[in-house]
Amino acid sequence: MQRRLRRWRRYCFTIAELPVPSPILVIACGALAREIQALKRLNHWQHLHLQCMDASLHNRPEQITERLREKIRAQRAHYQQIFIGYADCGTGGALDRMLLEESLEGQIHRLPGAHCYEFYAGHKEFAELQEAELGTFYLTDFLVRHFQYLVIELLQLDQHPELQTTFFAGYHKLVYLSQTHDRSLLRQAKEAAQRLDLEFVQVHSGYGLLEIELKEQLGRVDESQKHDRLLA
Repeated sequence: MQRRLRRWRRYCFTIAELPVPSPILVIACGALAREIQALKRLNHWQHLHLQCMDASLHNRPEQITERLREKIRAQRAHYQQIFIGYADCGTGGALDRMLLEESLEGQIHRLPGAHCYEFYAGHKEFAELQEAELGTFYLTDFLVRHFQYLVIELLQLDQHPELQTTFFAGYHKLVYLSQTHDRSLLRQAKEAAQRLDLEFVQVHSGYGLLEIELKEQLGRVDESQKHDRLLA
């Protein structure tokens, strides 16, 4: 009995001595909040801390860069590692230039690509979708959930139906890049295509490069911390 207790004491001591990863802050677009939280639960990333910017900033992309700069500077003292949950998102390269400037105290990475459609679908796959039909309107799970507000109401199509022809004259197809298998969202996406009089196609992308990039970023952080412990 005493031998067994000693064995358990050694085991408990070992567990207590395991290093706890330092937290990493992900500053992300609010449109990715649900997906990043799902990946955090799925992968047990307890050291991932998430702060989200207002998703409506996509309607004012010229404000994204400086708003992110403010957030980075406000949080830098509290986190050794920061990752940006944005693609270029209409900033025309301004986001990358800002991150280069702010990386003087530690490199700050962002999600790859021009926008969320590309990092969900993958670079090659998105290029193929674009080549197949340039006039494609894309929806993600988030955009399907908020289609009524973000598309119908903000474009005032509910008040001025004649504007639909103006806004969507160049579109022929609606591609729903689904992150989850949700029948309700699929139904809503089909209804959105009907509402806009567009051909409907579903492409299940899952979390795409969002998951891959987060795993790589957290892996880089873990390796960096292991290296620091070896040097200590």
